[in-house]
Amino acid sequence: MSLPLLNYIPSSQNQRVEGYEVPSEEQIQPTPGMMNSEEDAQAIIWAAYRQIFSEHQMLTSNRQRFLESQLRYGQISVRDFIRGLLTSDAFRRLNYEPNSNYRFVELCVQRALGRDVYNEQEKIAWSIVVATKGVNGFVEDLLNSEEYLNSFGEDTVPFQRRRVLPQKDEGETPFNLKTPRYGAYHRQQLGFPQIVWQNQVRRFTPQEKQPQAGDPSAYLNVARSLSSAKGNPLPKVSAMNIDYDKKVPYRKVG
Repeated sequence: MSLPLLNYIPSSQNQRVEGYEVPSEEQIQPTPGMMNSEEDAQAIIWAAYRQIFSEHQMLTSNRQRFLESQLRYGQISVRDFIRGLLTSDAFRRLNYEPNSNYRFVELCVQRALGRDVYNEQEKIAWSIVVATKGVNGFVEDLLNSEEYLNSFGEDTVPFQRRRVLPQKDEGETPFNLKTPRYGAYHRQQLGFPQIVWQNQVRRFTPQEKQPQAGDPSAYLNVARSLSSAKGNPLPKVSAMNIDYDKKVPYRKVG
């Protein structure tokens, strides 16, 4: 028995403010739904792949060629194409299986609705739908929601709503950069990021502050290099390669 979607309180994100727009030439625009040529169809298809799959997941083996053919010949709408991508084996294998339901809900809301999740209550509400109806039922409810239909309808590829570049005053980081594929728990299980100690600290010096020709500091560095003994550089040591049992001193008995 499937449970109804729990109520949650929306937060005041940019996409909820009526009439809020930041003029920017880099702002993502919705892809037109009318496919009058092969170029238009190809643009819509790749816009959908870029939105649903992250950049490192856009491989030839993950393409859904049957869905592409149906979309080109007008047998399915853009919303049906998005539904097919979200319920495909490739998307399930790359995003659902290596993550928890909460993480999967966050990824799908970002890619299907074009916004961040409002709060933990929304994550819990949609994760219950995933647990009771499965991935296909969750995707069906997501694409049949009033928010999706009002924002994108049948013939518009979802996009990150009202996003501009981070250099702008009201910029938002793209979802594929601030929300990696794996959550913190699975990143820890996979063993990354690993701690590596650098024996040499590298410092960046701007070009305008670097010593020019004839600068006394340049000769000082040469003198120091000649006076110092040259030896083999120490290798980098990773925390994963240290055998702590052999590093502990012990006394042999007998």
